Amino acid sequence: MKKLLLFLFIVGSLSAQTTVKTESGELNGAAFKIFVPEDWDGKLLMYAHGYEFMGSPRQSENPQFEMRMKVFLDKGFAVAASDYAYQGFALAQGVDDTEALRKYFIEKYGAPTQTIMAGHSMGGGVTLAMLENFGQFYDGGLALCPLSSRPYLQCRKEFDIYATFNGLFPGVVTNLSDIFDLEKPYLAQDSRKMVAKAQEIKKAILAKDSILGKAFASRFDLKFDDLPFSLFFNENVLRDLAQKAGGNPFDNTNTVYSGFPDNWEVNQKAERLGATVDPNVIFSKYDRTGNIDKPAVILHTIYDQLIPPTFGVTNYENMVIEQGNTNFLTVKYTKGQGHCQFSDEETEAAFESLLNWLETGQKALAGPIE
Repeated sequence: MKKLLLFLFIVGSLSAQTTVKTESGELNGAAFKIFVPEDWDGKLLMYAHGYEFMGSPRQSENPQFEMRMKVFLDKGFAVAASDYAYQGFALAQGVDDTEALRKYFIEKYGAPTQTIMAGHSMGGGVTLAMLENFGQFYDGGLALCPLSSRPYLQCRKEFDIYATFNGLFPGVVTNLSDIFDLEKPYLAQDSRKMVAKAQEIKKAILAKDSILGKAFASRFDLKFDDLPFSLFFNENVLRDLAQKAGGNPFDNTNTVYSGFPDNWEVNQKAERLGATVDPNVIFSKYDRTGNIDKPAVILHTIYDQLIPPTFGVTNYENMVIEQGNTNFLTVKYTKGQGHCQFSDEETEAAFESLLNWLETGQKALAGPIE
């Protein structure tokens, strides 16, 4: 049964140009925020956030969240954003909770004149899933550094990094067998300890074989200095998936790894696990299809340590091509050197390109934003 808790409106100043009303509440167990410009003219942007470590502060609790939405609010859009009912890997939940919030917004504020979907990282994946599954309710979408590959493939990459790293650098990070052991209590790593832990990992890699460590990082499209942070982040993701799937959804017993300095050594030493649960348990709902029929702009950095361009752009582009929907996809990229490392100006330029596309009917040009 739907549970809806509403709180009082408050009025605050976002900038000299934009004054907004803010509504906070809870819908079906998911907290939400709604920002409505004082002179709102009917345009709505639904926003989806990225991956959050279990137990970390929620989006709605972030006092800077309103400022992060400034690029949309300053263009007259109301913004509605769900926290999702749970944290961690929540792509499908993010779709359902965002759709529920969209319906609620219409009930309370009326039907928008234009509706756009936008999100960062996993929220970019939610954005594309909304266009694929609920596209009739949207005019377009802006996916920023999105999880745009099939979710299984993105998460399998994290699994493969661990499997091969543990073979070459045993004892540095947690074994996959321990990560997917449900008999052991789940405890998300504290993100506040990420820097210290990453320094420990880096020191251990350098002590064993710095040349191999750098080659390993390159194999997974990583700068060497980002490898320890990636390993830290990926462990949390894999632990989270183990709990949500009820086991291990990955199987690398038949995998032949390549692209390393010594492929034979890697394949002899890689940690091997068989799947204990069907991957469809966690990955099938709103799986990526590339079947879009509304304008979508993807914005990506040229380097991304969590979602490399191959996973953030190329895999999805290929799906869209297979569906015959290239007229609805434009990809833009920046010189950014990290996950979602966009300037406000770059985000605004990508958003403007989508708005112009919707206004003129002329497809936005792909290419760099400089």
